[in-house]
Amino acid sequence: MIPVLDARKIAARDPETLSALRRGAEEIGFLKVAHTAITPARMRFVLAAYRAFFDLPEAEKRRVDMAVTGANRGWGAPRSEQVDPTANPDYKQVFDVGFAAPETGLPVYAENLWPDSPEGFREVVGAYYRDAMAVALDLLRGIAEAIGADRHYFDTKFDRPMALLRGNYYPPRPDWAGAKDFGIAAHTDYGCLTLLGTDGVPGLEVLGRDDAWHPVQADPGTFVINFGEMLEMWTEGRVKATLHRVKGSAEERISVPLFFNPNHDTNVAPMGSDRTILAGDHLSRRFTETYLHLQKT
Repeated sequence: MIPVLDARKIAARDPETLSALRRGAEEIGFLKVAHTAITPARMRFVLAAYRAFFDLPEAEKRRVDMAVTGANRGWGAPRSEQVDPTANPDYKQVFDVGFAAPETGLPVYAENLWPDSPEGFREVVGAYYRDAMAVALDLLRGIAEAIGADRHYFDTKFDRPMALLRGNYYPPRPDWAGAKDFGIAAHTDYGCLTLLGTDGVPGLEVLGRDDAWHPVQADPGTFVINFGEMLEMWTEGRVKATLHRVKGSAEERISVPLFFNPNHDTNVAPMGSDRTILAGDHLSRRFTETYLHLQKT
């Protein structure tokens, strides 16, 4: 069972809450967190902005199509990603923004592509990106303390984060979809911590220790938290990256994950080891394996 935690108690360092946080991170790889600084009303407002964007005609969205870039900024069309090479490309649409530092020349810090409409989209999404990163860093501090590291271990490693904010649009599962077709196929996230806001429509499934797929649902304002390959490696396997997927249903669904990843040059080799694994190298490799347009470039 995935624990539901109170963000206020994590910040207050409540021992019982930190113990539950540790169990969720080490044994399940998934949590739910309520009572963050992002209210249910704010989350519904953000979801409405993404819905308005995805409702635009395709020609409008093509103006910010990431397929013409060498990075992952802007709109991604259906079948533009393939997270599982044994499945077909995912049939969802996405819109990605991230930390922009184009002067570095690094694709993980590329300039964002913002659409002209809907009105106010850039302001709504940009403000949410900033505030969601603050929530994610607070949660990482709790994770650090829960697993026995210094509470502020991660702070200085996220001042130029490769943090990617995504809007996912999952249409109703198509009639033509077969056994290898998914909104997003089974995968583990690539980075550190994912802060997932959703519209409340079911769809996310997590692979349990019993090798069965279990649904995970959360209403707007309650966040699903999971951990990625980078944090699993960084913590010597203590924090677990768990397989999950969205098969799709008769209902359309919008979700907004923040993939909270550290600075490009952060060493994410196991804590205390003498190895060097740059976060940017790991993330760039995984992006290239997933985004089909990056494989062409």
